Amino acid sequence: MMDILRQIQLLRDEINQHNTHYYVQDNPVVADIEYDQLMRKLEKLEMENPKLITPDSPTQRIGAAPLSEFQSLVHRLPMLSLANAMNEDELIEFDNQVKKRLGVEAEIEYAAEPKLDGLAVELVFEEGIFTHGSTRGDGTTGEDITQNLKTIRAIPLSLLKNAPIPHILEVRGEVFITHSDFKKMNEQRLEKGEQPFANPRNCAAGSLRQLDSSITAQRPLRIYCYAPGLIEGATYSSQKELLETFPKWGLPVNPKIEFGKGVNFLLGYYEKAEKFRTELEYDIDGVVFKVNSFAYQDELGVRSRSPRWAIAGKLKSQQVTTKILNIEVSLGRTGAVTPVAKLEPVSVGGVVVSNATLHNQDEIDRKDVRIGDTVLIQRAGDVIPEVVKVILEKRPKGSLPFTLPNNCPVCSHEVFRPEGEVVARCQNMECPAQVKGRIEHFVSKGCMDIDGFGTKLVDQLVEKKLMKNVAEIYSLNLEQLSELERMAEKSAQNILESINTSKSTTMARFVHGLGIRNVGEHASKVLEKSFSGNLENLMDAGIEALTAIHEIGGIMAESIVNFFQDDTNQKVIKACLKAGIQFEVVEQIQESEFTGKTFVFTGSLEKFSRKDAQSMVEKLGARASGSVSSKTDYVVAGPGAGSKLGKAKDLEITILTEDDFLELIGK
Repeated sequence: MMDILRQIQLLRDEINQHNTHYYVQDNPVVADIEYDQLMRKLEKLEMENPKLITPDSPTQRIGAAPLSEFQSLVHRLPMLSLANAMNEDELIEFDNQVKKRLGVEAEIEYAAEPKLDGLAVELVFEEGIFTHGSTRGDGTTGEDITQNLKTIRAIPLSLLKNAPIPHILEVRGEVFITHSDFKKMNEQRLEKGEQPFANPRNCAAGSLRQLDSSITAQRPLRIYCYAPGLIEGATYSSQKELLETFPKWGLPVNPKIEFGKGVNFLLGYYEKAEKFRTELEYDIDGVVFKVNSFAYQDELGVRSRSPRWAIAGKLKSQQVTTKILNIEVSLGRTGAVTPVAKLEPVSVGGVVVSNATLHNQDEIDRKDVRIGDTVLIQRAGDVIPEVVKVILEKRPKGSLPFTLPNNCPVCSHEVFRPEGEVVARCQNMECPAQVKGRIEHFVSKGCMDIDGFGTKLVDQLVEKKLMKNVAEIYSLNLEQLSELERMAEKSAQNILESINTSKSTTMARFVHGLGIRNVGEHASKVLEKSFSGNLENLMDAGIEALTAIHEIGGIMAESIVNFFQDDTNQKVIKACLKAGIQFEVVEQIQESEFTGKTFVFTGSLEKFSRKDAQSMVEKLGARASGSVSSKTDYVVAGPGAGSKLGKAKDLEITILTEDDFLELIGK
């Protein structure tokens, strides 16, 4: 057991170090596949030895039961907002006021940093362990989003010990999404026929406010830490000293932060930011200047809502006008037809833009966008350009409203728009664009995870008519693959091995890979659990049986039933199973007196881990929730239980000790 514990700890340390290399130092030293292998090895060891699982293990980032609502958390020190400087004159006045209040003539040292356009959060570490986190909220009280923050790999679940660790450390940071990650995510949503996110900030904020942390885990969230809250057990003299310590603990800090003295430093950085903002991989809406010395910060104090020792310098808006040369349509894997405006090329924020999304026909009609119009555009979150509005005064005479075509631009099949939906779709299941999209989704990491099966390979296979559905992946041979462009025999052999490996999978991965509309990764796992891994029973299920499942609504149920009733889909599924796809056994849920009940676990559990607790109640047909509400049936309280225990008492909910709980369920 000691040897296994040592292996587990070494794996955890190695994974944590790789996270630091990637997110803090921006210098990854292993490929993604090697990182994934380390995680899988750790997961296997912990599954075999559940008593050795600890809350700060890298495997514990995901897995909490969905919340029914967010609880409130009071910040021990307020998270204040910042006063704004709209121009250089106001920055000069800020510097004058700082020196006047401090009664000094010497130049003041400042910290300067980009003001990220994300969501401000607070992270709390106790004895180096991440215990909880919250949104800024109104500055005094935020929402408890601990489970969602845990899914962000850039946030260490336990601080690295490269510097002395305070007993209590509160860290303020900004959660954001990079441009490249946002673009990739929206492309995937468009392929699925889903509405793209408007901009990275809205997506980041919405992701952190998901009641189901497994949804948050699918979003490419990052964080930069920039300031302290309460610190107990250590002292720091300046912003610079603390920010230099953050990376030693594994906390990411923006590499664009600089330190300098006097008003000339403020003005120089302000001017520099206008230029480097176009080169950044994330959105900023200004820069922040802070007095570096904490002693000076204390002396300057705060106003009712903002500190006197900091100010935000606002940058210029990034919107331009251009002309729409044409409107074309693109096609996603679900057959969704998306209109795209072809623009007269124009530079927006340093990037030359020639396309802008118009989303759907309703959006075109609402903005009355026409070919030949002069329009105001912006890069939505500086990533996907979008049309803000039409400048009607410049509209050419004789222009006509634009209407999406009645036929698919790829296969010429009829396009249909279901009643009540905004997206029009090609109905031809053999449309080459859809076939490619469905195959790419099926082989992706979150589905069947077939390594080496990239976009270029899919394009060739479909264009050469070697594949027209996902089942035909399993009938490919070495000769077919070797004859493709840039495909050596060794590469072809590796792909065949990956295909063969993928046959041993879970029902959830397979169902997700089928690309059923409205059914994502999380819903696939819910279906797997509810049907105990029996695909045949799921395929036979009606709408009534499906909607009886927690988290499966009417729209999703209808999509599932329609998909499995389709003859073509049934043939594809049978062909996959005949090719040798097998699902891991799912432990069946027992019918018991606890079926449908809700348990909440709070405090420091000593008899079992939270993961064990969740597993125990799920096997009884009950569910584990992260928050107490009127729908909670039992609260299991360990040492140190706080507000949840108090709320349970107020609501007169049955409260159990760990021993009471084990006795209740017969363990």
